[in-house]
Amino acid sequence: MNPTDLNKIIHEPVRLGILSALMTRDTLTFPELKEMLSVTDGNLSVHASILEKHGLIPSAKDFYGKKPRTTFTITDDGRAQFRRYLEELEQLLHQLKGSH
Repeated sequence: MNPTDLNKIIHEPVRLGILSALMTRDTLTFPELKEMLSVTDGNLSVHASILEKHGLIPSAKDFYGKKPRTTFTITDDGRAQFRRYLEELEQLLHQLKGSH
């Protein structure tokens, strides 16, 4: 396996962080993710949109009291792709370790 074979949608650090967080918690709000990942609103929006476009996460908008709220979850396909990504990364690291 070559590092360039890793899933480019998931491999980007912010998107990897979003998916990692959602694998451990069922639902996270926009402010929770923003704080966890230490990113700006715009940065989180762009990366969440990419993951949503590829069917890995959906976003839901509602109101909490009178304030708008955006929440994120991970899809079954998102979970499967994330697990596959981790397996491939582990395989790559094992391969690299064996070559030295």
